[in-house]
Amino acid sequence: MALTKTHKQLIDEATARIETVPVADAVKLHGDPGVVFVDIRDVRELEREGMIPGALHAPRGMLEFWIDPTSPYYKDVFGSGKKFIFYCQSAWRSALATRAVGEMGLQPVCHIAGGFRAWKEGGGPVAAAPEKQGGGKA
Repeated sequence: MALTKTHKQLIDEATARIETVPVADAVKLHGDPGVVFVDIRDVRELEREGMIPGALHAPRGMLEFWIDPTSPYYKDVFGSGKKFIFYCQSAWRSALATRAVGEMGLQPVCHIAGGFRAWKEGGGPVAAAPEKQGGGKA
């Protein structure tokens, strides 16, 4: 079976259509009450690497369901009107996720250039992952 697009092509297409925030700008936005950082990594990555303090963990596999008010899995935070900054480890999944949620109509949305790895390398604060992730309405 020959694929018609590679993962790299999908990421490049997404990146061309979304806002990418440089790490230094994202660090400056940390703590802004009008901004929600959204960590889409797997819980095992959070346990191993930590996360941005105060970030919402929204697993990539549930993201579209969590942002859609017609879904039984909807999380109220996504109706807050705040700016959402998505991130994963290397900015690949977050590019795809940011494109998907933007196409669904969630705005304003962006992702962090270079992902969580770049955040840490850029001196962004890191906290241990909370013991229990997900669940109930945010």
